[in-house]
Amino acid sequence: MTAVTDAYFSDLIGRLEALKASLAEPMAKAAEVVLEAALHDQRVYVFGTGHSHMLAEEVHYRAGGLAFTVPVLIGSAMLHEGAVISSVYERTQGLVRPVLERYGMQPGDVIIIASNSGVNAAPIEAADYGREIGAKVIAITSVAYSSAIANGRRRLADIADVVLDNGLPPGDAVLDLAGNGLKVGPVSTAVGATVLNAIFAEVASTLSKSGDAPVYLSANMPGAADVNQRLVKKYRPRNPHL
Repeated sequence: MTAVTDAYFSDLIGRLEALKASLAEPMAKAAEVVLEAALHDQRVYVFGTGHSHMLAEEVHYRAGGLAFTVPVLIGSAMLHEGAVISSVYERTQGLVRPVLERYGMQPGDVIIIASNSGVNAAPIEAADYGREIGAKVIAITSVAYSSAIANGRRRLADIADVVLDNGLPPGDAVLDLAGNGLKVGPVSTAVGATVLNAIFAEVASTLSKSGDAPVYLSANMPGAADVNQRLVKKYRPRNPHL
């Protein structure tokens, strides 16, 4: 392992270790919110734009993941339909509401919104919509980043019911390239996926103690076809991506 790769691994591992302590309470609260939704057959929606949208896909139809999660996917605000224009769309007011209305979010549902910068129009609009509907809003965001760039704008961290501060620096990248001022090695995706999966694992553990936790199996595991087919049949009516 080179000095650069070692530095990246060490930085990421150190951040995750620190988050075990700093996020212990908010993660426990987030798990309570998700569990409450699960116990009442509600849905947990996951939304992000740009690279943050990968967290929505991370938990969707995931081996070892909970079946009541629903990704909110807006192609124009992701990357595959045009990365440059997606950056414009995520800053455009009015883009998210009509999409969310088609997902059928209900009071008692949960929406988890991933936005590292925490100030763009799309995640703010998603949070506002969730609150209006009567859903609980959980944010995965960098408080330091949004505080540094807000300049009077509303922040996702100020709207959410539960804030999971990933503790990342403004700009996401964590390694300095000597001599040119550039930074490389973004970590928000790795951190966000770890936090989400830890929360859902906690919820699944609790559900399994009192009944059948709705957890998908890897398609290559014995019995997976029957288990996954049953879960898809149950959850497809409110998940357009199944």
